[in-house]
Formats: sequence, C-alpha cells, structure tokens
Amino acid sequence: MGTTQLESVPEPKYWHLKTVLSEALDSEFSVGEILPNERDLAARFGVARATLRQALEQLELEGRLQRRRGVGTTVAPPRMGVSLGTGPHTWPGGPEDAWQPVDCTAAVPPGAVADALETGSDEPVHIVRRSRVSQGRPVAAELLYIPRSSVPDLTGIDAPSGSARARAVLRELQRLELDRQENAVELGSAGADDARELDRLPGAPVLVVTTRFVVAGRVAALSVATYRADTCRLTFGDAGGVEIHAGPQRQVS
Repeated sequence: MGTTQLESVPEPKYWHLKTVLSEALDSEFSVGEILPNERDLAARFGVARATLRQALEQLELEGRLQRRRGVGTTVAPPRMGVSLGTGPHTWPGGPEDAWQPVDCTAAVPPGAVADALETGSDEPVHIVRRSRVSQGRPVAAELLYIPRSSVPDLTGIDAPSGSARARAVLRELQRLELDRQENAVELGSAGADDARELDRLPGAPVLVVTTRFVVAGRVAALSVATYRADTCRLTFGDAGGVEIHAGPQRQVS
C-alpha cells in the first residue's frame, strides 16, 4: 500500500481520517479482512496513533469495523436493515423467515408482557427463543411470548422442549388469521442474557423491537427482539420483515 498524507482540513483530523479510512475499506478491503496494525496505519496516513484510534473507534461505533480479541480489527459485514414498514403482515416462522428457533419453554412472563397479552399475572405462556445470524455472527435474539389460548392444539404434539417444540408452536400459531402487527422500537443496553446471546459485553447498546400480533382485536403473541446496535439500521417504507442490505450502504440511518 502507498503512503497517503492528510492535508490541513477545518474539521477534526480524526474525523477526516475516518472518512479516508471508510473509502479505503470500500476500495481495498473485503468483509472479514484484518486491517494492518495501528503502527502501520498511522504511518500510512501520517497521523499520531491517538488520532488513528479515535477514527477507528468511530468506525466501530458505525458498524464498519469489529475489534476481536486475539484477531485484531476486521472489516464488518453490511448492517442488517430492521424494517418498520407497513407491508404485508406475517406470522413468525414462515418460509421467508430467517430466524432460527432455539428452544421453547412454558413460564410466567414479565408483568408488562402479561398485561399486553391480557393473561393472568401468574399464568404461564409459551416462550419461544429464536436467534438471527449474519455472516457467521449473532446479530439478534428474540423472545416470542404466546398465550396457551392462541395455540390450544399443542397437547397432542410429542415435542416437550427444544427447537422441535418451538417449530410446533409456530406452526400452530400460523393457523390463526392475523389482522395486523404493531411495531415499537427503542434503544437500550444489553442485559446479561442478551449480552451472552449476542456475544457482547453487558451494557452494550442494543436496539429493541417489540411486535404485537393482533387477532380478532386481541394480542395473540408478542415478540421482543434485541438487535446489536453496531450491526443494524432502521429502514422505513412498505417492505415488511427484516432483510440483509448488501452493498456499501452501512452508515447509521
């Protein structure tokens, strides 16, 4: 690689360096590729290592880079678009659904979930746990709460737990005629369970999308999906579901 010196610019030097590095990521590196070490990068761009670190930290916050212990700094995959559009509404677990069922248990949900489902405060519900992986890394984890009244025919299914039970619950749920789904999104921080699922440290920023699935005027299921904030971006429009956005559009929306 050649040497590129930075000219005097009115903006902070690290911010201008971030732009230069971003262009280099698009033209010279591929997803998953390890960047040169800080000493070599600082020499290439003619900056102090402290300036370089500021630029790298900003690119990491924007989801362009990943820092992996024992590996180094690598180029991150494109962000995953979380669509909050008004397109066709579908049940979880359909043929276009990229989520993978992990487990299904019966337990009393948190009070706010019980209120939304209009179940009793001590009434167990089915809790389906699912995960979403992109480019070999975990990017989202979901808890799907389903009242027993929404899937009354599960008693004859011989799958007491695990992913088979989760798939059985989702199949029964799809027998209902879905009226609509309602999405809400908020920023949050990863708790211990989410951090473990998403391979992040506790307290890392996350995007929490809550979806209410409505049938005949009542909430038949409620999804709480937690996304790594460094791997996804919100998209608005008529397209439903969650889709992977390829190409260079990786900036924060």
